[in-house]
Amino acid sequence: MKRVIKMSKAWIAACIVGIVLTGCGGGGSGGGGQGAATLSWTAPLTRVNGESIPMGELDKYVIRYGQDADDLTKQVVVENAAAEADMSYRIGGLATGTWYFTIQVQDINGLISAPSDVVSKSISS
Repeated sequence: MKRVIKMSKAWIAACIVGIVLTGCGGGGSGGGGQGAATLSWTAPLTRVNGESIPMGELDKYVIRYGQDADDLTKQVVVENAAAEADMSYRIGGLATGTWYFTIQVQDINGLISAPSDVVSKSISS
């Protein structure tokens, strides 16, 4: 019985649809080779299983980023995910080079989606 319960919890966690990053713009360079990227996305309307997810059940977004697409070591948490359907967030202080980003949504029960596809932004000096 415990195995069934554990599998059910994993299935529930996988039900929240990943969010697609619709843009990775902004940027350019600032002083000292520092740049920025602006990420934009739309809140999910459904869970992976097809059930709708009300905006009020969205809690926060977790943006992970770094200069290695397979090892995104930095993280930003955007609170109040239920505020708007279309969201954006600007990440500054990015050094010269290519930066990779992914995003996940967490609901009010603490369930987190799979990461979105990775997108990239090149920062030039």
